[in-house]
Amino acid sequence: MAQQGIQLDEAKFCCSICLDLLKDPVTIPCGHSYCMSCIKGCWDEEDQKKIHSCPQCRQIFIPRPVLVKNTMLADIVEELKKTGLTADPPDHCYAGPGDVACDVCTGRKLKALKSCLVCLASYCEQHLQPHYESSTFNKHKLVDPSQKLQENICSHHDEVMKMFCRTDQQSICYLCSMDEHKGHDTVSAAAERTERQKELGVSRQKIQQTIQVREKDVKVLHQEVEATNRSADKAVEDSEKIFTELVRLIEKRSSEVKEQIRSRQKAEASRAKGLQEKLKREIAELRRKDAELERLSHTEDHTHFLHSYPSLSRLSESTDFHSINIHPLRYFEDVTAAVSEARDKLQDILTEEWPKISLAVTEVDVLLPQPEPKTRADFLQYSRQITLDANTAHALLLLSEGNRKATRTADVQSYSSHPDRFMDRVQVLSREGLTGRCYWEVEWSGGWGASIAVAYKDISRTGRESQFGYNDKSWAVDYIYSICQFIYNSISTLMPGPLSSRIGVYLDHKAGILSFYSVSETMTLLHRVQTRFTQPLYPGFGIFGLFGHPGGTVEFCKLE
Repeated sequence: MAQQGIQLDEAKFCCSICLDLLKDPVTIPCGHSYCMSCIKGCWDEEDQKKIHSCPQCRQIFIPRPVLVKNTMLADIVEELKKTGLTADPPDHCYAGPGDVACDVCTGRKLKALKSCLVCLASYCEQHLQPHYESSTFNKHKLVDPSQKLQENICSHHDEVMKMFCRTDQQSICYLCSMDEHKGHDTVSAAAERTERQKELGVSRQKIQQTIQVREKDVKVLHQEVEATNRSADKAVEDSEKIFTELVRLIEKRSSEVKEQIRSRQKAEASRAKGLQEKLKREIAELRRKDAELERLSHTEDHTHFLHSYPSLSRLSESTDFHSINIHPLRYFEDVTAAVSEARDKLQDILTEEWPKISLAVTEVDVLLPQPEPKTRADFLQYSRQITLDANTAHALLLLSEGNRKATRTADVQSYSSHPDRFMDRVQVLSREGLTGRCYWEVEWSGGWGASIAVAYKDISRTGRESQFGYNDKSWAVDYIYSICQFIYNSISTLMPGPLSSRIGVYLDHKAGILSFYSVSETMTLLHRVQTRFTQPLYPGFGIFGLFGHPGGTVEFCKLE
């Protein structure tokens, strides 16, 4: 019971701020006592208010009281420490999961305040006191609590590793330097730390410089994104305005055509109605004359007949018996045809101009440049499904597999006439125009060889200048038997092997990069183009051979 009473009394000697035993106790005017550092820190925070109060009773003091150490309390606390009959520490002082525990405490262990690199042990505040009070521990190295102290012990000799082997780049003990590390470049751990500390300083300096550069990049990118957002919002607003004007113009023209049609319809109906009325009156007059003639034909008075007939006969002869000459009617079909023609022309214009609009959108890029793909898996991230345009296919090419495969035939195909069709070179272009980053693969087989190319849509369709590679509108890799060459603007460059029947093509339109690869178990770069593309690019095939003889096939591969 006496022990319990002492503990209850000792609880009164704990600071209500830090909940620990008083350190340098001071008593303020209201009678409450605190650690000098605790109450000083509390009042420092209240300095701006010019009002200071007791944390317990909230009594206000003006001006700030002068703090004087309570020597009596300090002596009592010291006696309590010596007797060891101190109050139980608060729960937050005990070590929990993830905390470093005191190695000296028995039972429930307190949190360690420091770890000693010489003792290789961790101590709470009470058990750390000898390191501060005894000269025996003056040379001991105290660090923040660490759970990795055992890493400083050599696993072979159970000695503290105070040395470092530069040859093997590892920490060792003194015995290791005399044993398996004998003859190696060894120094003290402190000396190595000094050297590494210098390197660390240089590394930190570089990191800080990089951070500054990256922070500047982040700021620039933020400004660019904001500028992009403003530009995009304005572009959307302007585009909507332009298209709205276009729609209004079409609606206006539609209304005008409708009004003209209805006006013409009304005029024609009015004219026909007037003519109908005239014809009805003429019919009535003719019926009256016919009735008089019929009555005259039945009279028995010869004198009356001969007297009346001449006048009636002259009336009948003056009548125009010719029917109305109506030309074959077309009604308003010509108007429908004219409107349809205007629609087709407008569609053609929009179709022709759309790739330019799309290209202008895709060329907007404020982000940092992306690295080029290195592996086939990287390339496949940009794979595109491409089909061939039958309207561009030469008459000796047969398209199949959903217009993904072209075969050179001996017979002429019955294609309709089209201005986009290649006439002199056995070639075909894709339906899709490509921008951005794209990758596709082509497989060819049979025949003399093939041409794997990309071209602008406005490439010529006739003459030698229509052949892929023999103009400034197309880039081609030609395979002819065992010869492989890259051709642009009629200039050819021979390319070494290894040759494969499968060709990979990578396009980064904005960066102006076009690369051709031989694809087998690995990817081998055949040729790389660095230029500036001004239009969308259309993949194309050409198949070499003799007229009247079947040739090879080329097709877009399905990539997964």
